[in-house]
Amino acid sequence: METQRKSSGDDGEGERGLLHTWRGYSCSVTPERLLLPRPVLQVALGTRHGVLLVEGGQVYSFGELPWRQSQPSEPEKPALESALSGQRVVSIAAGSFHCGAVTEDGGVHMWGDNSWGQCGLSGLSTVPNPTPVALQDSDTTPPQTVPVLELACGGQHTLALSAQREVWAWGSGCQLGLIATVFPVWKPQKVEHLAGRCVLQVVCGASHSLALVRCLGPHDLQRPLVDKCRQCNQLLYTMTDKEDHVIISDGHYCPLGVELTEDQGRLEAPAPIQILKTSPSEPVLPSQTSTPNSGPAKCSDPSDGPQETEESGLANGALPAADLSSSAQTKVGVVVSGVKSSLYPDEQAVKDYLKKLTDNTEQTTRTSAPGGGLHTLLPSAGGLSSTPGSALNSLVASCASAVGERVASTYEALSLKRMMNYLPSGAPRPSGTAGLTGDNTPDRVRIEDSSQAKKSSSTGDIREEEAEGLRRRLSLPGLLSQVSPRLLRKVGRPRMRAAAALTPLGGAVPEAQEVFPTLQTEVWSWGHGEQGQLGHGDSLARLQPLCIKSLNSKEVVRLAAGAHHSLALTAQSQVFSWGSNSCGQLGHMEAPSTIPRLAKLSEGIRVWDVSAGERHTVLLADGDCIQPIIYYSGQQVKDGEEERRPQEEEKEEEEEEEEEKQRAGGYTQQPVLLPFCMNLRYVSNVFAGGQSCVALSDRNVMGFIASLHELASAERKFYCKLSNIKTQIIRPLLELESLSSALGQVTLGLLQTLAGRFSLLCHLTGQHAASLTANLRRGRDVKSLLILDHVDIFLDSYNEYCGPLGNFLVMGGFQSLTKPSLDFFGKSPELLQKLSECSEENPAMSDLLVALFYLPTRHLHEYGRLLLKLATCFEVCSNDYQKLQESCSRFEALALQLKKRRKEADYTFNFWKNFPGKMTESLRKPHRRLICESSNKALTLQNAGRFSVNWFILFNDALVHAQFSTHHVFPLATLWMEPIPEENTGVYGLKVITPEETFTLLASSPMEKAKWLRSINQAVDQALCGAGQDAASVGSGSGQKLEPPISRTASYTFYKDGRMKDAKYEGRWLTGKPHGRGVLKWPDGRVYTGSFKSGLEDGFGEFVAPNKTLNKNDHYQGHWRDGKMHGPGTYRYASGEVYDGSFQDGLRHGHGMLRSGKLNTSSPSVFIGQWQQDKKAGYGVFDDITKGEKYMGTWQDNQRQGTGVVVTQFGLYYEGAFKDNKMMGSGILLSEDDTTYEGEFSDDWTLNGKGVLTMPNGDYLEGSFSGEWGSGLKVSGSYFKPHLFDTDKDKTRAAVKLGRLCVCADDKWQAVFEECWGQLGCEAPGRGENWKAWENIAVALTTSRRHIQDSPEVMSRSHSRTLESLEFIPQHQGPITMERYHAIRLYLIKACDTPLHPLGRLVETLVAVYRMTYVGVGANRRLLPQAVNEIKSYLNCIYQIVRFLFPDLPEEGGLIPEPTTNLQDKKEPNGTAAQPESPKPGRVVSSSALLLPVLLPRLYPPLFTLYALDKEREDDVYWECVLRLNKQPDLSLLAFLGVQQKFWPVSIPVSLPVLGEKQQVLSSTKDACFASAVETLQQISTTFTPSDKLQVIQLTFEEITKEVQTLLKQDFLWSMDELFPVFLYVVLRARIRNLGSEVSLIEDLMDPCVQHGEHGIMFTTLKACYYQIQHEKIT
Repeated sequence: METQRKSSGDDGEGERGLLHTWRGYSCSVTPERLLLPRPVLQVALGTRHGVLLVEGGQVYSFGELPWRQSQPSEPEKPALESALSGQRVVSIAAGSFHCGAVTEDGGVHMWGDNSWGQCGLSGLSTVPNPTPVALQDSDTTPPQTVPVLELACGGQHTLALSAQREVWAWGSGCQLGLIATVFPVWKPQKVEHLAGRCVLQVVCGASHSLALVRCLGPHDLQRPLVDKCRQCNQLLYTMTDKEDHVIISDGHYCPLGVELTEDQGRLEAPAPIQILKTSPSEPVLPSQTSTPNSGPAKCSDPSDGPQETEESGLANGALPAADLSSSAQTKVGVVVSGVKSSLYPDEQAVKDYLKKLTDNTEQTTRTSAPGGGLHTLLPSAGGLSSTPGSALNSLVASCASAVGERVASTYEALSLKRMMNYLPSGAPRPSGTAGLTGDNTPDRVRIEDSSQAKKSSSTGDIREEEAEGLRRRLSLPGLLSQVSPRLLRKVGRPRMRAAAALTPLGGAVPEAQEVFPTLQTEVWSWGHGEQGQLGHGDSLARLQPLCIKSLNSKEVVRLAAGAHHSLALTAQSQVFSWGSNSCGQLGHMEAPSTIPRLAKLSEGIRVWDVSAGERHTVLLADGDCIQPIIYYSGQQVKDGEEERRPQEEEKEEEEEEEEEKQRAGGYTQQPVLLPFCMNLRYVSNVFAGGQSCVALSDRNVMGFIASLHELASAERKFYCKLSNIKTQIIRPLLELESLSSALGQVTLGLLQTLAGRFSLLCHLTGQHAASLTANLRRGRDVKSLLILDHVDIFLDSYNEYCGPLGNFLVMGGFQSLTKPSLDFFGKSPELLQKLSECSEENPAMSDLLVALFYLPTRHLHEYGRLLLKLATCFEVCSNDYQKLQESCSRFEALALQLKKRRKEADYTFNFWKNFPGKMTESLRKPHRRLICESSNKALTLQNAGRFSVNWFILFNDALVHAQFSTHHVFPLATLWMEPIPEENTGVYGLKVITPEETFTLLASSPMEKAKWLRSINQAVDQALCGAGQDAASVGSGSGQKLEPPISRTASYTFYKDGRMKDAKYEGRWLTGKPHGRGVLKWPDGRVYTGSFKSGLEDGFGEFVAPNKTLNKNDHYQGHWRDGKMHGPGTYRYASGEVYDGSFQDGLRHGHGMLRSGKLNTSSPSVFIGQWQQDKKAGYGVFDDITKGEKYMGTWQDNQRQGTGVVVTQFGLYYEGAFKDNKMMGSGILLSEDDTTYEGEFSDDWTLNGKGVLTMPNGDYLEGSFSGEWGSGLKVSGSYFKPHLFDTDKDKTRAAVKLGRLCVCADDKWQAVFEECWGQLGCEAPGRGENWKAWENIAVALTTSRRHIQDSPEVMSRSHSRTLESLEFIPQHQGPITMERYHAIRLYLIKACDTPLHPLGRLVETLVAVYRMTYVGVGANRRLLPQAVNEIKSYLNCIYQIVRFLFPDLPEEGGLIPEPTTNLQDKKEPNGTAAQPESPKPGRVVSSSALLLPVLLPRLYPPLFTLYALDKEREDDVYWECVLRLNKQPDLSLLAFLGVQQKFWPVSIPVSLPVLGEKQQVLSSTKDACFASAVETLQQISTTFTPSDKLQVIQLTFEEITKEVQTLLKQDFLWSMDELFPVFLYVVLRARIRNLGSEVSLIEDLMDPCVQHGEHGIMFTTLKACYYQIQHEKIT
């Protein structure tokens, strides 16, 4: 834009910001041009002076400047304000006799007359030069300086708008809006009443103030509604019950208005009363309402009823102040018109009271004398703050009750119908409470019930003043709406419809909210009101800001104030004015002028800038041409009049005005056009002040300024047009009673959507027009054009508008609207014709409506044209040109697209007109558009009957096959089209595939075939893209692409009979079949979510099926194949049972666990084992928790059948035969005390037949038994008592025989191993391909990993690392060396760590079944041999699998050649096998060495428990002995054990030694000898595998040897006689609790190849020690 700022030549005449000034409006007036070195940006005019802001931020003053020390020689010539040099000023303001400037950093500078404190500097009556004034926010600590955006200056006050959009004020008078008691207010203070609201602009009149405030958005309305008045605690709404209806009154009125009459001096401020602050919600306490005891006058006579003060609305305890000693009196009156509800005895009392309240003098106010001037309120209320600042509310907030209903009806009688909200119908709120508007709004009750509950009354839903009588009456403040509810409902319905449809919620578009200027504004006013300049319908003063109700929904975008009149400019380019109209400055001559009314301007004049002087108004408007025109309204000014004018400030204003009128010689009745404005070229701003007017204009450089003006003007014109359509056409139509019957539900819904979208579009246009206007006033550059930066918002709005519009057209909405429209607009549709710009003669009503609704789309070309015009002002290579050009082409492209869419809609509409009626109803859908149809017999069905009629219609969402009376709809998303090659058949066929049907269409010619193929494929493609699905795979150039993807995402509902009938599928497809991930839902509530393959469930999936009887769901999660459950899964039954295991063909088959019972934590029963065809069959363990029994054995058909073992919680043990679920046949039964029965059984625990019963002491009975065990047996047989004379042979015979009648270890859990083999791809163990097994492992890992990555929270980082390392297949061919052996070992450890690996899954399952078997009731010592055998069998079976994976591993006990000893030392830190002391030919491979380290740690707890139970008695004897012997000190124990003396340590290292220091072993020393060996041996309890335990024993021996060698100082070889006592000492001192169990475990599971080596000998030694200790006799 720099290109347009160059000055033209040296004559100093620039092209921007040219300043013209004039006075009055006569034809002879010619504006003067003020020459300045730089373009002027802003002008501010006072009574007799002016201030200019030029580019670069300098400020000039001109006119009379009495505050200057030296008066300028030429007052008319602008002089630079040098005090501001070095500061960049961004905004200026001028009051009557003072000025202000705002700098770039938000600082404020003031100068001029300061006698009222209006410059904010104390102690100076004038301020000669600009001086900084700081706004300090005392709420923050430390106080922060508040940056300012703009200033406004009045006669005796100044307002500032802060960057936080809050208002600050200083100076004098009630127009400050402060809760002040002393004037002037020198220090800027925040206007608390507007705090928390977003103020957009502030302006000042001579003695009043206005603020433009943004309405509260929906997000501000989440706070609870207020039902009590903040000022006086009265209810805002009252409800009265009448017979058939309820009266709701919102007649509450807080009297903030006061009539300030003039006596000797003008009152500048309310009396300095202090108001006590209490919380708004608390009631006034009696103590607070008591009369102040200091103070000459009493508040009210006791006879008047002192308690009445409490209810009478004393606002928050504000008390009447007593008289202040005064000479001059100030009257304060309140207009009260015989209010019945007043609690005071009569009106006179109120007046007297008020008079008493505010008697005061100007002097007191000015000097604010502390002595006796202010009364201290309530000395009794100690803690309560009573400083002036803490006062919550204004002067007379303590007045009587509302100005009641009578006033309302009187005004109604005055037929002020158009101005509905003239009363200040409530008190605005104190700071911070930004809930609803702080006044009781007339609309509030109504809106709460309506669909717009989320909007406040103030958010200006677009309800124009055209709304008619009844509703207006209902909303009058204070008018009791005595109307029957039925009538209300009747009236309310269409209204609501219109209001709901036409309300733009929040902003136009959510993201547009912050960027675009808001149109939803309110105007608040306060200060003196004697001329009606506050706009509240009266001439009372307001001490605090109050919202002007009648401007609420008028979309005010700019305010201006003259001395005693006010102006509001709306987004629709109308001007509302109110206040003093002595010289016609309001632009109309209607009375009363106390409420806002429209200025009279001829039609088509759109005002976009306003300014006001003392008694005149200047308007800047659009006329017929692009160049702006200027109107003037108000007083005529004669030449030379100013010099004659004496200082007459002290004169009464009334006289002054009369004089003025006579002298000035006339004024305007309505705004007049200033003829000279055309010579000023492109005016961008007008300013007025005093009696002067100023216009700023630009030259049109390269057409740029003209294009900007044209763009703004076009947008304003367009907005006015849209607003008119909305208010004059759309709203009346929506409010018609007959609408729903004429249109029907669907079309009515479309119309409402359409109206809503129209409203949003209209709103956006208004916001844009406001922003373009602001750009003209301010920068006039391309950078700030929102249409460039936010072009998408515009395009989207038009797109969203045209969607419902086309739908409405297709559904024949405009035809249906014809009748209601004719009824409403009459037979002469001039209004419609004018608004729709239709040029035809006698157009049809429906055509008019279509033209009207399609009108906005024509504006897109206008955007394109104007942006292109702007672009031509720039160099082609510049960025601005590119940007404008791009936006222009986007608008043009959208215009073309919308045109095409309209054509499609028309084509479809005409199709429906001629289509047979019945089908239309079912097929006609709003969004459906016709693409092509085969009525010309171009397409027929192959193999169709001879007389059948087949008609194919292609829509944008479906292919319809219509026959005589039926039709079938095939959605395009699930339609696949394949051309049939023509070579052999000679027919032009197209194969159509849909999920449930496949048929062939025959075209009449190759052309037709190509046309239909292309059309259908394009339509399918569009349908897929339009749904927003799969856009990526379709690709950007969908137009060029020949065919849509065969794999796609879509939803479909099946209709044919079968398993899927009426089910809805959503997910991936492949040529007509669900394939990939998807969701299938049946109407009866069944849902499958997971993978599909060729139309059936396949892969991992979840299935939910409702169980009607239990009213809960069955839930399956697991694997599927061919539509059935197949593979591992978990099924949770509605009954509470849970099955976790394998399925096959939808049935439980393979290994699985079933928990039953309601409480899953402690289920009554658990079965784990093999299933066949949904039944228990094979080996399984059943834990019956309620009975306390556990069965381990074979099953058939869900029954115990074959051999098995039962253990109970009472220690009974049975092993033997079962039949039909009962113990039947021969068996063995043992009880806890070793009583044994061996013989025949007939039922559970029931003996029947021959048998032998053996007692614990060896006696036995032999014979026939019958009866239940434990409840008295019948016996016939012989009793034997063997060993009568033997002593030691008391072993029972039974112990020997156990284990014969139970399932042998190798037959257990076969299903588990079979599953593992199956996962590796083998049909039977060991039968299969090695490479295939490895492939299956890799696949299993990858798929499981992918499955987990969908829910990453499941997997830890280390777990994922393990998985990654397992995905590499290790080398599994070739000869096994030691290195390969170690690699295999590490691989197995990792594989068994993750259940995703088949081996890991196997180990996990084995651990689960092992624990299920041997934990709980299964912890029975008699099961130990079986438990040990089971582990050995596991090792063998797993080793078989490992050898299958690594075929070169030698068999059990085979050898691996070993290179050298030291390598093996290095490789074997864990010592899982023998560590030989001399080189050997190799390493023995055994399953226990390879697999026990993986398996045993997981099985250790249940196994060791069994050992401990089995060895309980021996361990107790051993432990008792250990405890006894350990009481002895070291030396005596060594002696007792017979350790040779040479092994006794004489001294031992001290625990914290100085190097080499020893400590003598004394006779009392305990636990010190061989301490390191003892510690080493104790670690045996912390290891799991036998090899690790043997390693510990070996280390213990080494420690003993080391210690002895240091003692003897020489190498030394043990003999067993010497070693045994020493080792016995170490074992005793190690105090290992379950040593017997440890010994047995090592013995049972020790690697066979170790038994005869060094480890074997050491182990034998330990075992010998254990037996020695048990039988040790202490002498």
